[in-house]
Amino acid sequence: MAKVAFLGLGVMGGPMARHLAAKGHDVTVYNRTKAKADAWVSAHGGKAAATPREAAEGQEIVFACVGNDDDLRQVTTGPDGAFAAMGKGTVFVDHTTASAEVARELAAAAGQAGFGFIDAPVSGGQAGAENGVLTVMCGGDAQTFARVEPVIGAYARACRLLGPAGAGQLAKMMNQICIAGLVQGLSEAVHFGKQAGLDIEAVLDVISKGAAGSWQMENRGKTMNEGKFDFGFAVDWMRKDLSIVLSEARRNKAKLPVTALVDQFYAEVQSLGGGRWDTSSLIARLEK
Repeated sequence: MAKVAFLGLGVMGGPMARHLAAKGHDVTVYNRTKAKADAWVSAHGGKAAATPREAAEGQEIVFACVGNDDDLRQVTTGPDGAFAAMGKGTVFVDHTTASAEVARELAAAAGQAGFGFIDAPVSGGQAGAENGVLTVMCGGDAQTFARVEPVIGAYARACRLLGPAGAGQLAKMMNQICIAGLVQGLSEAVHFGKQAGLDIEAVLDVISKGAAGSWQMENRGKTMNEGKFDFGFAVDWMRKDLSIVLSEARRNKAKLPVTALVDQFYAEVQSLGGGRWDTSSLIARLEK
């Protein structure tokens, strides 16, 4: 069992920290809204800290799952950031979906200070976090990864080192590219079927068993048909992720015409008031 801190108790971080506590790890939590950290401790035990630095003091591993690059810098190298309290031989594991650039930046800072850094964005959404079955894509060195992999296993069903610092974030970008294209294709298929007067649930049940099948079809096809978008990964968050993808593509000269187009389709959903709808709400712009 390890002494750990978890920074950020949102819809992903809160359940992930809960799984760590349930597995017997000694967990200290920090959240920008202190009331949320206090409520987490009341429900799951452990301790709440007033700052990231205080949370990281004396810990073997510090986990984070915050909003974006700026939030991540704030809890690591900002005033009262965790890095100031981390000792040699400790490890910082970042589950934020952020840029590869910030992952490399923070890995270099950690290395200079004598502790490890793993960028480890996740896939699986809120349900995956709640059920402890996330997929974790990691970047960093093999020795550091080997130390944290068993602890990450508290909330992951798959966890793999994919290369040096930044590789985890690049892999998450690939993940979001795939999702964007799949959800748009599914939206168009459901819209087409409705226009044609088909029994959508029956058709999806059949074609999901063939080459068209996907996680999105199995988990979002029915609710997409019903116009229910009140769960899952929000459009606002997807646009944040796609902005990271498209920025990296400009840097590495990758051609992403479909991803860029779907990003604009999500902008249309936002203009419909759907910023907090889940990503399957792409169909709404076809039916407005």
